[in-house]
Amino acid sequence: MIKNHRRSLFGWIAALILAAALGGCANVKGAAPAATSTTGLPTDTLTPAGTDAVPDFGPNVIIFDPSMPASSIQSQLDDIYSDQRSRQFGYERYALLFQPGTYAVDIPVGFYTQVLGLGASPDDVSITGNLHSDAYLSNNNATCNFWRGAENFSVTPSDGTVKWAVSQGVAFRRMHVRGDMALHQSNGWASGGWMSDTLVDGNVDSGSQQQWISRNAQWGSWTGSNWNMVFVGVVNPPAGDWPSPPYTRVASVPVVREKPFLQIDSAGKYSVRVPALKRESAGYDWAGGSTPGTDIPIGRFYIARPDKDDAGTINAQLAAGKNLILTPGLYPLSDTIRITRANTVVLGLGLATLIPQTGLAAMTVADTDGVIVAGILFDAGRTNSPVLLEVGTSGNTTRHAANPISLHDVYFRIGGPSVGKATVSLRINADDTIVDHTWIWRADHGSGVDWQSNTAANGLVVNGDNVTIYGLFVEHFQEYQVLWNGNGGRVYFYQSELPYDPPDQASWTSGPGVDGWASYKVADSVTSHEAWGLGIYAVFTWEDIYLTRAIEVPDNPNVKFHDIITVTITSNGGILNVINNTGGPTEPRVGHTPKVTDYS
Repeated sequence: MIKNHRRSLFGWIAALILAAALGGCANVKGAAPAATSTTGLPTDTLTPAGTDAVPDFGPNVIIFDPSMPASSIQSQLDDIYSDQRSRQFGYERYALLFQPGTYAVDIPVGFYTQVLGLGASPDDVSITGNLHSDAYLSNNNATCNFWRGAENFSVTPSDGTVKWAVSQGVAFRRMHVRGDMALHQSNGWASGGWMSDTLVDGNVDSGSQQQWISRNAQWGSWTGSNWNMVFVGVVNPPAGDWPSPPYTRVASVPVVREKPFLQIDSAGKYSVRVPALKRESAGYDWAGGSTPGTDIPIGRFYIARPDKDDAGTINAQLAAGKNLILTPGLYPLSDTIRITRANTVVLGLGLATLIPQTGLAAMTVADTDGVIVAGILFDAGRTNSPVLLEVGTSGNTTRHAANPISLHDVYFRIGGPSVGKATVSLRINADDTIVDHTWIWRADHGSGVDWQSNTAANGLVVNGDNVTIYGLFVEHFQEYQVLWNGNGGRVYFYQSELPYDPPDQASWTSGPGVDGWASYKVADSVTSHEAWGLGIYAVFTWEDIYLTRAIEVPDNPNVKFHDIITVTITSNGGILNVINNTGGPTEPRVGHTPKVTDYS
């Protein structure tokens, strides 16, 4: 998508403040460190497992209950939105939590804002009024509407339509829309999003959305298409098949667990529901009320706060057997957060952001069963990290098919707020890992953005076998956007823009006679792989930059790709083939966008 490269004064100020935080200040908000016991843990967090104490989520988690005056709730919603509407690279983070009940409010959702219902079912929290994400660039342009989300409540829109104009890094999960839904604002530009475990009673209008993925959803009807629309496990998908209209339809979801969610019961006790693993599923899974799964009492979580926690306090709590909730804010890290215990749940609220300071990984996950990491933004620091998040250990061959590691709404950013560097953003070594929505982004605009500044080789490297990914968005890396070395991989939906900024062809060449680096590379050693619904786009800044092939795969009948499109948006060079030597070139001057239906 074409993005606005101008930075607002607000964004510039926010970037300066964030840069100060990146300088190594572990206490972001400047509060005094918490008192510690002889264990080294803050004394006010040594809460026994199973406690009924009301959790302290800190100042940036706002909890509403239906007894509050609607005007008071609306005032708080409007104040937060006023702050967050245009702060694309700001430092504040918010989670807005609604306890079960009925509310008459209008909820605008800005940057780094997550709106969550606290019921066992989305219908336990009923919003009558509206929920909307509004384009903040001119001409209804929503191509920079990133980093926000709505989960686990129902909405009855007063004008009949939820207007959800968004692009990458946005989750719409476990929702019930009692009306229609529009994924754009007055047909202004919009560039991709995610919907899962959701029921829309009326019509979903994709309008000008360039691409979209819906998983385990149901609606009355769907209208619209553009480049790449993918429906996996959707009840009542739109009629038609690739390439005209550009619909990819997969009847069932082979294996997934839904993202864990925070909930509160009638006695006021908080817990986290961990949905059960499901296979060959279609449609949303809360029709009978609560989602099948397990509840973990809030007392079994360590609730981390950016004003008092660092990797040391967090790792001590993880080692003591706690799960982890990261409350909203920035967490500059001088060490790696290490997840070593099977079935550990790590849940971020309000786009909690981890920023490594010393060239280490922000987080590593051991090669063990059932770990869940959800709702976190990994932001590269000034000193290059070899990897931001590593899942599993190199060379390990332990199988996890019965209880896989899963990642949900994990986002990665190299530059944007300030200079950031990381060789690889996400590396998956563990077999059977599930990725359920990710955006991996080397910034093309913002602060510290230059071919020599926000350096990053690969967005995703997969070494494990039988890894399954739904909703894979990877953009602007300097070598392969995706490098897949494991066997048995499956990808449902892929969106990728090539780097805008190679200064010349010589600076962007992967081998003799090969211009550029393929966006999606399956290693020559791989004997089985399959992917559905892929869109790869070129927006080169400098003239005469070319890519020989958008996708590069071994010649093997068990390596299969379905429904691929390439697009060149500017006239500065282009893409010469879609996959290997098949598909032919894009021709932006005449609007030609090559499509390949099946390749093996």
